[in-house]
Amino acid sequence: MGSLVLCHDRHSTHPYEISRIHCKIFTIEELCYYLCNNLYLIDYTIMNEQLCTWLEEELGMGELAGMLRDEIRLHGSVEKFVLTILKYSRIYREPEMIRIQNVLERLKNQKDIERQKYKGDNLLESGEIEEAIIVYQAILNQEKDETVDNKFYGRIYAGLGAAYGRLFLYEESARMYDRAYQICDDKVLLKPYLYASYKYMSLEEYHILLTKHEEYIEVNAQMRQEMQDLKAEIPKEIGEEMLEKWKRQYRRSHI
Repeated sequence: MGSLVLCHDRHSTHPYEISRIHCKIFTIEELCYYLCNNLYLIDYTIMNEQLCTWLEEELGMGELAGMLRDEIRLHGSVEKFVLTILKYSRIYREPEMIRIQNVLERLKNQKDIERQKYKGDNLLESGEIEEAIIVYQAILNQEKDETVDNKFYGRIYAGLGAAYGRLFLYEESARMYDRAYQICDDKVLLKPYLYASYKYMSLEEYHILLTKHEEYIEVNAQMRQEMQDLKAEIPKEIGEEMLEKWKRQYRRSHI
């Protein structure tokens, strides 16, 4: 949130409570911070008269309160409601507002559980690995949602496999990818599964694993060929330099 610009000094006497997470907020900055950090979980419960009254009476933002009441009266979207607050506050710069608007557009027609997965995927992509794992595990620990197909959960396991792999937890990674493959029956998942298995197993154990399915042998051969092709494309000096760089990064991450 490096683009946050504090530009208001009004502090409410009585806080507004976000009922969904029982979080009390005292300023417009805190409200905007909550909205921007929970875009994936925002729903129509945020559109209510109590919030409008709080903005008007506690923060003196009668104009904003009126705009929000119009959104409620006209049955506007929650996305527009949130953007109205953020734009009016002028706390975030234009590039950040564009990002927020794009995220909200993507989430508009998604189910709550799909929003949670999208949050996990974005955390994983941005390098917040532990946070992504927490989100994925929370989805799996919930009661199963029958409105999504079974492969949805397979993709959750695949996300966990990727996250554990980035943390060098290869046994856990292989276990997640295997579960994902069993659910999705997608050969694309065999490559990361076999790679993670190779990283934590002994050679004997890995060769035994390969004999269990013809597809494993086929995919393993493809992986070996791809590695040989990649090595052939990289000059030896550069390859050794890259290897040393990766080793240093690995050691720093485990200090």
